Amino acid sequence: MVDFETIDKLYFIAEIGINHNGDIQIAKKLIDASFGSSWECVKFQKRNPDVCVPEHQKGVMRDTPWGRMTYLEYKHRVEFGKKEYDFINEYCKQKPIDWTASVWDLDSVDFMSNYDVPFIKIPSAMLTNDELLEAAIATKKHIILSTGMSSLDEIDHAVQILKSGDVYYREKDYHHASFTLLHCNSTYPAPDNELNLRVIQTLKDRYYCPVGYSGHERDLEAPLLAIVLGARVIERHITLSHNMWGTDHKSSLEVHAMDMLKKRSEKVLPMMGSSEKIIMSSEKEIRKKLRG
Repeated sequence: MVDFETIDKLYFIAEIGINHNGDIQIAKKLIDASFGSSWECVKFQKRNPDVCVPEHQKGVMRDTPWGRMTYLEYKHRVEFGKKEYDFINEYCKQKPIDWTASVWDLDSVDFMSNYDVPFIKIPSAMLTNDELLEAAIATKKHIILSTGMSSLDEIDHAVQILKSGDVYYREKDYHHASFTLLHCNSTYPAPDNELNLRVIQTLKDRYYCPVGYSGHERDLEAPLLAIVLGARVIERHITLSHNMWGTDHKSSLEVHAMDMLKKRSEKVLPMMGSSEKIIMSSEKEIRKKLRG
């Protein structure tokens, strides 16, 4: 299990979300793909649809692969419960690979507190939900918070709540923070010219905590640039096929792209080296030959 307080390497989170479409066998295949691609963690989304679906949306009719049903019925149809998460918990232990879920309501925080997960994820949509943040703090688990579609004032407020519940937090010492912030653009898919990756450095300088990147773009370049800019946690949505039914599949990585991204990322940190200008060992013979 990763120690986010001392993380000095890359940690890749495969966001399965609801791309399993309510099918545990699809979820299993995506766990297999994540493990096979050497990603460190798979993440789902946990909701109580009765709480999360707005009242005016509950009765709206929707065409789905399972027939025509209300939006509330659809959300229940794709929501995993205790039976499925018990299976996921055991299956991931066997691999082994970390797993967790984004929580969208208080019931889901209580639900996830029953599992030994390395962290609880707060999605960008819930960054301004003080009650949810406080409930997540009460679990004593590491918290990862995405910051998409949020102003600095809103992030300041959320971080103040996270700091207030963190007895280990020390100003200007991110190694002691029990929370991580992810830079994010919440559009699906996110336009390349709106990714604003330099904000990664802004978050590091402003909050002194571990920082990562949650991407919703189509391609692979942004996570690699994010790593160069200091991101150490990388999250991307994954899918078995872009052609599957559902809203998130188009902006997700298929299995071959997962493998490509992880392999490319492993070259980035060694390339970065240090800020010290030295004569490298491979240069010494060339230096002797060319300068005498």
